[in-house]
Amino acid sequence: MAESVRIDKWMWAVRLFKTRSQATEACRKGRVEIGNLPVKPSREIRVGEIIKIRRQPINRSYKVLALSEKRMSAKLTENFLEDVTPPEELEIPEIQKQMNWIIRERGSGRPTKRDRRKLDDFFDL
Repeated sequence: MAESVRIDKWMWAVRLFKTRSQATEACRKGRVEIGNLPVKPSREIRVGEIIKIRRQPINRSYKVLALSEKRMSAKLTENFLEDVTPPEELEIPEIQKQMNWIIRERGSGRPTKRDRRKLDDFFDL
């Protein structure tokens, strides 16, 4: 097995992206980082490196356990990567769901003075 593999090939092989084109595009847009630096699709990765992928709403982190250029079944991916995303990051979608009740219905118009006072009291402004 090779000592290093292109990051776009590896992310596609371990099923982080459906197509290699999507993996390449994520790298080009700066959504993939190693060591807090954005990487190009041609960047070679090695075993033990931590890869951060920014996808809304969660920024996931993965540790490279093994390398592969060939796409594999979903069951085998656990042998090639480890999810090391911090627990705080995984709670973000739940917090956003709880905060979602504040959003007003579209087209309901501007809040009345009474509505604004209720919001101010609620947020202690």
